[in-house]
Order: sequence, then structure tokens, then C-alpha cells
Amino acid sequence: MKRLATGALAIVFTLAYLGLTALGAGGVSAFLEKPPLAALALVTLALAVAAAFSQGHLGAGVREDRGNRWVIAAFGVIGVLDAFLPAYTDRRDILTIGGETLRWIGVILYAIGGLLRLWPVFVLGRRFSGLVAIQPGHELVTTGLYAHIRNPSYLGLLIGLVGWALAFRSLIGLALAAATIPPLVARMKSEEALLASHFGAVYDAYRARTARLIPRLY
Repeated sequence: MKRLATGALAIVFTLAYLGLTALGAGGVSAFLEKPPLAALALVTLALAVAAAFSQGHLGAGVREDRGNRWVIAAFGVIGVLDAFLPAYTDRRDILTIGGETLRWIGVILYAIGGLLRLWPVFVLGRRFSGLVAIQPGHELVTTGLYAHIRNPSYLGLLIGLVGWALAFRSLIGLALAAATIPPLVARMKSEEALLASHFGAVYDAYRARTARLIPRLY
């Protein structure tokens, strides 16, 4: 029942997000009349439906770094702005770049980012929480993408934000994507500290041989 409620809530939030986007675009019809943006909306809904079948949650588990909860609020503010402003500036032609080709590139990046964001949710199952927390029976995953980068979901988030901005040709959208980086780095540092304290030398060795987001770069 709790899983069903979480999935339904994710879909409701997604519809509200798209509603803000439609408001910025000048209405649902104006939003969907451009094929790339209609595709963007479909991808968003598809990702939300897929997420509804995952086991991701907001549980504090057996141990949580509560001092990092401010990051959720920061993501929420940036998310609201990102839902509305790129669509609005696109409609008003304020600080926009490129044309239809750029829109489609944005849609493709957004879809790739969304899949990369969602894949770890299914891999981790109940261990994936929206909070920085150790879950019951928590185990360290070091295979697949996790063999190379420690935060594939966050990489997907950044790629998706850039794709969303490009779909609306929005420089402000790109600025909002950049604004996500400081709280995201704070989140990663908090998670690493918690995992290191829980898994000890095993996590230290894993961290030493992997990148946070991009192999050989960061």
C-alpha cells in the first residue's frame, strides 16, 4: 500500500510539474503544439510511470544524516523554477538559443538523463531513498555502472536538466542546471561520509578506484 501511495504521489507531482510548464508556455495547447515539446512531455510521463513501479522511497532507515535535508528544499525550489522559467522564456524569446534541432537534441539528452537517473532506483531497490540514510540490510553495490562511478543517478539528473533546458532553448534553464551543482556536491559528500562511516575500509577502497560522476575527471 505504501509503495502504491508513493508511486501515485510521483505521478501527481509530475503532472503538477508539467502543469507549471504548460503555464509558462502559455497553455497546454501552446506547450504541446511543438513536436519536440510534446515528445518531452511524453518522456516525462513515461519516466514517472516507470518510477511508480520502483521501490524508491523517502525513508530515514536505520541511520540518517538529517543535516543534509536542506538539499531537498533546494532541489524543490530549483525544480519549481525549472518547470516554469524555461518554458516562459522560450515563449517570450528571452535569452534563447538555437532552433528546432537544438530542441530535439535536448529531448534526447533528457531521455538519456532520465533513464540514467531511474536505472539506479531499480538496481538499489529499497536501499534507494530520497534521504541520505542507511537502510535496513544495506549492502554496497559495486558492479555495473557503479564499478566506474559512484553516483550514476546524479549524473543522470544533471544530463536531464541540461536536456530540459535545451528543449526550451533556454539559457536560464542552463543556469538553473548549474545552480543544482552546489547542493548536489553537498549531497554526494554527505552520502560518502555516511557510507564511509558504515562500511569503513571497504567503502574507502571503493571510493579510491571510482569517480563521483565522470571517470578520470570528477
